[in-house]
Amino acid sequence: MSGAIVVRCRGVTRTYQDDAVPVRALRGVDFTVDKGDFVSLAGPSGSGKSTLLNVIGGLDRPDSGEVEVDGVQLNDLSESELSDLRLSKMGFVFQAYNLIPVLSALENVEFIMQLQGVEAVERTERARAALSALGIGELEHRRPGELSGGQQQRVAVARAIVTEPVLLLADEPSANLDSTTTTELLKLLRTLNETRGVTIVAATHDPLVMGFAKRQVNLHDGMIAEDSANAVPD
Repeated sequence: MSGAIVVRCRGVTRTYQDDAVPVRALRGVDFTVDKGDFVSLAGPSGSGKSTLLNVIGGLDRPDSGEVEVDGVQLNDLSESELSDLRLSKMGFVFQAYNLIPVLSALENVEFIMQLQGVEAVERTERARAALSALGIGELEHRRPGELSGGQQQRVAVARAIVTEPVLLLADEPSANLDSTTTTELLKLLRTLNETRGVTIVAATHDPLVMGFAKRQVNLHDGMIAEDSANAVPD
């Protein structure tokens, strides 16, 4: 690690309504992530891990407190500026995949690069390399509806990593994957983390994902209950 801080949260709170009942999802969270770290956010359902991930990604705004990503203060950014920041610095893996149904796997992976203005030939080369790295290169022309859940998840991961973002945010990245495919995916993420310095924060219930992370942060009732280093497996 370089010691540079990629994520900084100070006193972050977030309350949302659940059937008109206020739920305090985050309660004054202080949290930092150094460049090159691989952090798992763990905890039971309702602990606040997905909310914290969404706040870091600028998908949710905190009620109070400050959020900073790669030196940029998110609180005062407009929606357009947040979108530009996500496009230039972040990659996302969502539990629901969020693939575009009318596009092929290859086109889905190319899409973010197209928004970034990457030339067509380079887009295609990089997208094919990402799909091949995840073992689904032969499925590049299939649309999401023609893929299994696990295959769609791998397309989503390829889309997230193809731009080599400063920060990769993953919400249950092993959802719908068997243990073998999950291990392959985690090895790929670890390689990206260790050789290219991509910082990763993953919200997860999966002990396998937790075990691959360098650091585990446990949340409970919207607060950080434990923050510890992991012994990373070979």
